[in-house]
Amino acid sequence: MITGPASVLEGEFGFLRVFCNEWDLSALTHGLGESYLTPSISMKRYACHMTAQNSVEATQELRAEHRFSASDVVSIAIAGDDRMATRNNIPVPEDKMMAQYSVPFSVALSLYRDARDPRSFDETAVHDRAILDLASRIMITKPVGQNRQDATANVTIRLKDGREVSRQVRSFKGTPQRPFNQAELKEKFLLLTGHLERHKMEALFERLQQIESEKTLDWINV
Repeated sequence: MITGPASVLEGEFGFLRVFCNEWDLSALTHGLGESYLTPSISMKRYACHMTAQNSVEATQELRAEHRFSASDVVSIAIAGDDRMATRNNIPVPEDKMMAQYSVPFSVALSLYRDARDPRSFDETAVHDRAILDLASRIMITKPVGQNRQDATANVTIRLKDGREVSRQVRSFKGTPQRPFNQAELKEKFLLLTGHLERHKMEALFERLQQIESEKTLDWINV
């Protein structure tokens, strides 16, 4: 249990006075109980950077539909936004954090490991020759005329048998436009808490779904 002053935000030595030259106390409670921001939050399905989510999802959907494996892939072409084609275009990441920021590496890894699991992005993945080889054959470009803020990914995969398959994803699963359903949310929760006792995590998940009715949150520390 962590305790602290009740006036941590507005108090004499609180956040507002320490970090802000000007502030509006009324903004702290504006819309309280009426306006909720959580429905506008995006939740990533895959354990990598936001810019890779659409591309990884498109790749996974194509694999499921056309039934190919990583060894069947000749090359992958991804048309995306500026960040995907520049800052997040890192075929050879130096460490696991950089690997999660890399679009080509994340896409390549998703064909060899479970990209939903953060444990897939470990140090062994960074040095995995098969993943690195496939990542080197992933080309990212920015379509002419595409809006800078448009994170749409157009993924085209060329296969050794001559097939060329494509998929476009505009809003990945987990965005406000395509939110997780309860089953998908529970699946993610249990995956991330897989190192703990499953029956306890299942009970905790169900209780969290009714958190608005809880009088205190001291039980979360169990």
